[in-house]
Amino acid sequence: MTTENKEQLDETRIFINGTVLTLDADNRTTEAVAVRNGRIEAVGTSKEVKQQITGQSHIVDLQGQTVIPGFIEAHGHFPLSGLDAVGVNLNSPPIGSKTCISEVIEALKKKATGMEKGKWVFGQGYDDTNLAEKRLLVRAELDEVSTDHPVFVNHISGHLGTANSLALEAAGFDAQTPDPEGGVICRDAETGELTGELEETANFMVCQLATNLTVDENQAVIKWAVEDYARNGVTTVQSGFTDETLFTGLSAASQFGQIPLRVVIWPDAELSEKMITGKFETESHNTELFQIGAAKIIGDGSIQGYTAYLTEPYHTAYKNDRDYRGYPVTERKVMAELVKKFHRAGMQIAIHGNGDATIDDIIYAVDAAQKECPREDHRHMLIHCQTARHDQLDEMKRLGITPSFFSAHAYYWGDRHYNIFLGPERACRQNPARSALEKGIRFSIHLDTPVTPINPLLLVWSAVNRLSTGGNPIGEDERISALQALRATTIDAAWQIFQEDNRGSIEVGKLADLVILSENPLTVDKTQIKDIRVEQTFVGGRSVYQRIQDSA
Repeated sequence: MTTENKEQLDETRIFINGTVLTLDADNRTTEAVAVRNGRIEAVGTSKEVKQQITGQSHIVDLQGQTVIPGFIEAHGHFPLSGLDAVGVNLNSPPIGSKTCISEVIEALKKKATGMEKGKWVFGQGYDDTNLAEKRLLVRAELDEVSTDHPVFVNHISGHLGTANSLALEAAGFDAQTPDPEGGVICRDAETGELTGELEETANFMVCQLATNLTVDENQAVIKWAVEDYARNGVTTVQSGFTDETLFTGLSAASQFGQIPLRVVIWPDAELSEKMITGKFETESHNTELFQIGAAKIIGDGSIQGYTAYLTEPYHTAYKNDRDYRGYPVTERKVMAELVKKFHRAGMQIAIHGNGDATIDDIIYAVDAAQKECPREDHRHMLIHCQTARHDQLDEMKRLGITPSFFSAHAYYWGDRHYNIFLGPERACRQNPARSALEKGIRFSIHLDTPVTPINPLLLVWSAVNRLSTGGNPIGEDERISALQALRATTIDAAWQIFQEDNRGSIEVGKLADLVILSENPLTVDKTQIKDIRVEQTFVGGRSVYQRIQDSA
């Protein structure tokens, strides 16, 4: 710790004359909070908290602004949003600017210009359903970008991608290569030649090659992501599917002070197995800023990528197959064995499940594990849980499974879920947060960054309003209140990862992870929540972001 940082922690920081939303068990609202040595020392009225003032105190007059606990990323893939620092952002509106395939190709060509021959050209965020052509990219188009560089673009879902000829060659894929388990190497229906399109595990294999970065590139990615998260008020970030290489890099970056945010790691199945068998040492990695969390299992894919596994066919036929329901990445029997293994070892488990057929498989696996080895408070998580039916929510409550809903889907893909992927009925019951509340199920909500930008206030707005980018309501019956949505991004998200005793609410003794907002999300018009500004972000009482004030 530097002398400067130690001095910042040793002083008392007193916030007065504000609106402090504690989000404690009573949802108490007060005026002031005092921080010392990185923890909350007092909470109360301005008069009460001023009693903590000493010669070392730094007084912050909030002038009516609102203080909340720091946002907790309930599920995401830190620091992958930072890939924009070294790759090409191919997002369409409302996230980016690409509206057609020619604009995507031109952006990739521009990136390739002047690069050392043989170096990967990587792009992320392109969305076929948001481009004028309404189709996926193919190999021939990426060969137009370059025949000197392997080129790979990752779909916005993260579950699909397209590679050029050199990239396919680098991965060892040709027309005779069998599909990997849980994935598809797409082929032309007539010629059998590779189209360049990749799904699930095949996509992950090429994506790993494309993002094998240099030390300098990795540092640029982390720096970009830290700044992005901090300016949006996120104090606890998550690396939600972490292999050994990424784990080691993030642990080192945290220890060397390159990540001033709290990091929660969800190791992938391979790394989790090494941990429970003692082949990977964990104790030295756990610090106040870096914690190892749940074992992560991928159950299926993405609804907007047509790889989520549904019990009923997609609303619009995929490749003219009206019976197509997607497919599991991890088959039921394999998932059950993985869940039993980690459950017996005492690990918490987080399982990605978008389609209701995969949610059935997850429920089956947890039920089998509980019957074999009952655990009272495992808090196994069902991540995304987008198409959960009411009967599945009942089973989740019975088994103690806690969902994390991808509530921002109503905004980013709501119209297309309604018209293309799921149809009206399933689209409107997607991410059933209100139903979960009514059944007494505790849950979080998340953005799955970099699938969508890290913007918790837009996430809260989306859960409250459930409006699409077209302004259409998508499932009004599943709307929740601003208070409920705030809790789902703070104290309930902390509870979900067994961290509720040290973060998630503003209470004496907890970590001083705080965010100052320009307005109160509980009193502003609910349609304006996403327009609230983050003024300042604190981690352990130390400022990691401060908005530059307008000169006017």
